[in-house]
Amino acid sequence: MDMGSVPEDVRRDFELAREASRLTIGSLFRQTARSWPDRVSLQAGDIQVTYAELDQRTDRLCNYLKGRGVLRGDRIAILSENRFEYVELLIAAAKMGVIAACQNWRLSDDELHHCLELVGPKLLFTSPLHQGAAARCDHIAPSLMFGPDYEAALDAALQVPVEGDCDSEDGVVILYTSGTTGMPKGALISQRAEIARAMIQMTDTPTAASDAFVAWAPLFHMASVDAVFMKLIQGGKVILTAGFDGAELASIVSRERLGWLVLMPGMITPFIAAMEASGASVAGVKWTGAMADLVPREQIAAVTRLLGAPYLNSFGSTETGLAPASRGIIEVGVVPEKLDKLRSSFCSIRLVGSDDVEVPNGEPGELAIRSPALFSGYWNNPDANQKDFRGGWFHMGDVFSRNPNGTLSFVDRSKYLIKSGGENIYPAEIERVLMAEPMVAEAAVVRKVDPRWGEVPVAFVVRRDDSLTADALHARCAAQIARYKLPKEIHFVDEAELPRSTTGKIKRHDLEQRIAGKL
Repeated sequence: MDMGSVPEDVRRDFELAREASRLTIGSLFRQTARSWPDRVSLQAGDIQVTYAELDQRTDRLCNYLKGRGVLRGDRIAILSENRFEYVELLIAAAKMGVIAACQNWRLSDDELHHCLELVGPKLLFTSPLHQGAAARCDHIAPSLMFGPDYEAALDAALQVPVEGDCDSEDGVVILYTSGTTGMPKGALISQRAEIARAMIQMTDTPTAASDAFVAWAPLFHMASVDAVFMKLIQGGKVILTAGFDGAELASIVSRERLGWLVLMPGMITPFIAAMEASGASVAGVKWTGAMADLVPREQIAAVTRLLGAPYLNSFGSTETGLAPASRGIIEVGVVPEKLDKLRSSFCSIRLVGSDDVEVPNGEPGELAIRSPALFSGYWNNPDANQKDFRGGWFHMGDVFSRNPNGTLSFVDRSKYLIKSGGENIYPAEIERVLMAEPMVAEAAVVRKVDPRWGEVPVAFVVRRDDSLTADALHARCAAQIARYKLPKEIHFVDEAELPRSTTGKIKRHDLEQRIAGKL
């Protein structure tokens, strides 16, 4: 509706209705805390915090932040492993309309400085474990360390409920995307988006409030942040650990009933080994896994049999949450032949060519999405925002094809393409075939300059069994993909030889340099 043509009195009525429709994380959390004050909200080891206690402590934290001049729309930064205080800051930010910029503690000093300077935080909160890195950033923002100093600040603050003047479009967190081609970008995620992400989780992977969530993945990743907000809105328990520890996670799984047990690629084998070593049974898991495309198929079957839970055939991103395509599952004990995706709830998608026109079924196209779960843009990066949000859709940079039954087949990232003899080759087409071989632990395909074809694909493979030969892998590829897509070379390497970014993605360009003899 063109509000310019609406009479003033009617427009005021619409504005009143809009005011009544606003919903924020802070208001939802406070409602949950009032409904179930004695429920456990957070747990770490043997220490538990109830919803009433978390509500009171975050009110104190809000008043402390106000006393330090932090106002709606301002940024605070957090540099810490997963702790109670981290979650307290997330809830306090949501109550106030403040934005928590969640820092990746794996970054170098230069990268960390960039991430902090990008968002201009009023305060930096840190743990003793990362005090050194925080001290080297004290020229950017004053810091407060978790522990005695933090507790003293809360004790001195007023215990007065904070009635935040927030809007659902206010940002609540900034998470940083991969920096494989440059410095990280800061993705601003609003309260509206986090509420929508909770709705998608509750719809597509339903769990009860009685099902706990284990936040072992760092809280600077969407896998933990989104699920923590969802569980605290729902009224369930969040179990915090400082990171991945197979034995600790096995112990939790043996005694706690869980909804979604997040298991990233690379974590499944040590978790299975820890479970087998403990000899413990599984208390109950409803869903497990993530990013099935990056996991050997036999591992998927093994971990689902162990847990008695299906594997999430997910495809999402920091910018979108579990959307656009995380509704599909792989049933218990199944070694999947295909990893086709199902569109998530509450989102609309298109597959478009380079001209942004939708491609026919079966043709590769970049996925564009509309969803209330979508982030609000990259912080202070107008060029990226203009490019990626063109036409009123967010263009993910991921290429899919749509099958006749409506499922989606992942092809590759559009930004990494091998052009061979006039044909486009997407590395994931080859990697999926290589990864389907049980004796392959990991594979990465990159381009190599070729005097005849321009570029040709080359594979780097980590073997589980040294008896696996390049000829055997070549034969497997020849049976499943077109000849022009066959890797012209196969290099067997140790896992440690695969260069990775801080978010675990393989740096294809570094492998290209290795082929060229420049590394």
